[in-house]
Amino acid sequence: MEIFKTIDDIKTRLSQLTGEGKAVGFVPTMGALHKGHLSLLETAKKETDISVVSIFVNPAQFNDKDDFIKYPRNDERDLLLLSQHFCDIVFLPSENEMYPEPDKRVFDLGSLENIMEGKFRPGHFQGVAKVVSKLFDIVKPHKAFFGQKDFQQLAVIKRLVDVSGLKIEIVGCPIIREENGLAMSSRNQRLTPGEFSDASIIYGTIKQLPVKLKSTSLSEAKAWAEKTINSCPGLVTEYIEMVDNENLAVIDNLTHTHSFTCCVAVFCGKVRLIDNIQIFL
Repeated sequence: MEIFKTIDDIKTRLSQLTGEGKAVGFVPTMGALHKGHLSLLETAKKETDISVVSIFVNPAQFNDKDDFIKYPRNDERDLLLLSQHFCDIVFLPSENEMYPEPDKRVFDLGSLENIMEGKFRPGHFQGVAKVVSKLFDIVKPHKAFFGQKDFQQLAVIKRLVDVSGLKIEIVGCPIIREENGLAMSSRNQRLTPGEFSDASIIYGTIKQLPVKLKSTSLSEAKAWAEKTINSCPGLVTEYIEMVDNENLAVIDNLTHTHSFTCCVAVFCGKVRLIDNIQIFL
């Protein structure tokens, strides 16, 4: 496994490999790696010749400075995991390497940055777009792999690629869950054992929605889900939305809808967790 910390060095190495006809698969991460990240790496290894993983906690996408400070970091552990799973190349840049000067670019993300995560985390997706566009320019992957847990982020990345005219295939990969159903996330490391157990109610609730919607209206089902999650002490629902699978437009009724996605954000203590489930009626 090769590790690069500067843009020039990794670009030189990747240029050599692509010059040999190698297809590059890219997994951008913020570290604190778990089985979800490793599943993305495994998919990248199957679908491309060279697997590249970046580890960079991007300050531009944190609208809460405290969340940025507390975000778990353990480069030594992450590198060991990547080595054990036969990653080919790791890009581990510093903040100064990625942002030698302020990035004032503004991306056309359409309505995606005004709903759900965009609404409650203003500026978040502009920050995501900035760092991902930089990473795409550095790595120049043929395919890039993202987890479907960050459902809205996946849509944002696809929009970014489209408006930027990039020839990169974006591959969405299934959510990997803990044994109790909680979607795997680096933020899970910040949960106490009690909170980790309590947080299982999030997925436990939303996976009941397909059955619930057969006998109740959309608004009643959403109210039931929110009440159920909030009934667990320490859990507070920030939003529950039913959205179109492709454009993420909010769905208000089920008249002509047979498949959509339920997205949820919940505070478990001080840790903010997100999850989603695709619903078929």
